[in-house]
Amino acid sequence: MAGVEMLPKEYGYVVLILSFSGFFNFWMASQVGKARIKYNVPYPALYALESENKDANIFNCIQRGHQNSLEWMPLFFTFMVVGGIKHPIISAALGFVYIVARYFYFTGYSSGDPKKRLTIGKFNFLALVGLILCSVSCGISFLLA
Repeated sequence: MAGVEMLPKEYGYVVLILSFSGFFNFWMASQVGKARIKYNVPYPALYALESENKDANIFNCIQRGHQNSLEWMPLFFTFMVVGGIKHPIISAALGFVYIVARYFYFTGYSSGDPKKRLTIGKFNFLALVGLILCSVSCGISFLLA
């Protein structure tokens, strides 16, 4: 395929991790959908009002866990794609750590106690910093080539 030969063979791992991230996002969205039914929060409401719904906190925590993941997704994708050009295996490994930590972030948040999102979930930020460093390294290598 044209263009593929310009990327390292190991870049395939980056693509697989990005694909896995998409499936993970679908799963989180399905959890929000189930919570909408369980806690009676119809569309188009993004969040439940505590004055109208006794289960508002738990629903809002589930929704917020997914929403927060969506907010960080563009950065994650960007740093995976760019950092993976020069460091595909390291980027893929960091991407895997990021997704696993995001799982714990989401499930901790979904418990209804937002503090639980940071037990194991906090490691997603370390993985993201690693991906940023891989991207910086890639940018420097382009400038020095």
